[in-house]
Amino acid sequence: MLCGFLLARAGIDVVVLEKHADFLRDFRGDTIHPSTLELMHELGILEDFLRRPHQELSHIGAQVNDVTVGVADFSHLPTHCKFVGLMPQWDFLNFIAEKAKAYPGFHLHMETQVTDLLIENNCVVGVRAKSPRGEIEVRADLTIGADGRHSIVREKAGFEVLDLGAPIDVLWMRVSRQPGDANQALGRFRAGKILVAIDRGEYWQCAYVIAKGAFDAIRQKGLARFQEEIASVAPFLRERLGELRDWDDIKLLSVAVDRLRQWSRSGLLCIGDSAHAMSPIGGVGINLAIQDAVAAANILVEPLAKGAISDERLREVQRLREFPTRLTQGFQVFAHKRFIRPALRNARSLSRLPFLFKLLQTFPILQRIPARLIGLGVRPEHVRTPDTKLQTARST
Repeated sequence: MLCGFLLARAGIDVVVLEKHADFLRDFRGDTIHPSTLELMHELGILEDFLRRPHQELSHIGAQVNDVTVGVADFSHLPTHCKFVGLMPQWDFLNFIAEKAKAYPGFHLHMETQVTDLLIENNCVVGVRAKSPRGEIEVRADLTIGADGRHSIVREKAGFEVLDLGAPIDVLWMRVSRQPGDANQALGRFRAGKILVAIDRGEYWQCAYVIAKGAFDAIRQKGLARFQEEIASVAPFLRERLGELRDWDDIKLLSVAVDRLRQWSRSGLLCIGDSAHAMSPIGGVGINLAIQDAVAAANILVEPLAKGAISDERLREVQRLREFPTRLTQGFQVFAHKRFIRPALRNARSLSRLPFLFKLLQTFPILQRIPARLIGLGVRPEHVRTPDTKLQTARST
């Protein structure tokens, strides 16, 4: 969506295909990072965004047993917004779509699901898709696959996927929020259990971390036992867990950490989770996807305007974005092995405050480091594409 917005803003004719009738997907993340807010400032739409319902977190903490520790302090970032914004991603996507539709070259087709690639002379020339009008073909000088970790585009392209492994899954559920609840989202660690609660205004979107493949065993123990597990990590939710009436209220999110060996071929580029699926640790998957979109638009707008996209320019996007991806995934894999997996396997592993948390608690200035890694990421991108409306206004 963002890449399409940037390209249409620069005068490129863009078609964005979304397979659903709306953007209401619970598994989409809610965090709008300071780096993304900075991009919106560069696009001149930040003030409008901040008028939309959202929450702001200038600090993020974790609760280990009964000890609360500050983890990230965003108040010192060199950005206009020194906080992480929380907004359901369907609202964020609607916001970007609204801004993009102001440009005549932007075309959004809902209920249009890509089913295959159109390939001629070993070059991708578009896609085949199902739509309310039946099967259609959309031809283009460039196809960008941004269809997530279960990408049809990367599958049909035959790209090799490097699986880095993820020892966890996440159970995703919502529990009502009450006025007296703390307004800071916390990761909660207690006796071999990990829960993250995201404030969505009227309710908490809860992510309960489990060992990979453990969901069936959890279900066999019964819903009441599961509710008790959640209550033991977050006692303030105990009286509300009856809202989880059956297992249909609890969704399994299978976590993957992987990346493509090659992100592109003639006529095709993959970005975001389609190119590199991220763990939910740090909520940085969205951050990397948006940075990919900006980098792709910056690099490709000129050749797209000329109608000549070389394979080398597509590879340039991967060269620019692969280092941040590798570094971030390396940190996530390290956290899985050294912290998350031991915490799930051994309830006693968190009987004492981990050394890293002790450091953050003793020297609060160190909280600026994870804030920068989470809030800005590695080598953040900046908008370098032109705005045709602004150019037109200047010429008149």
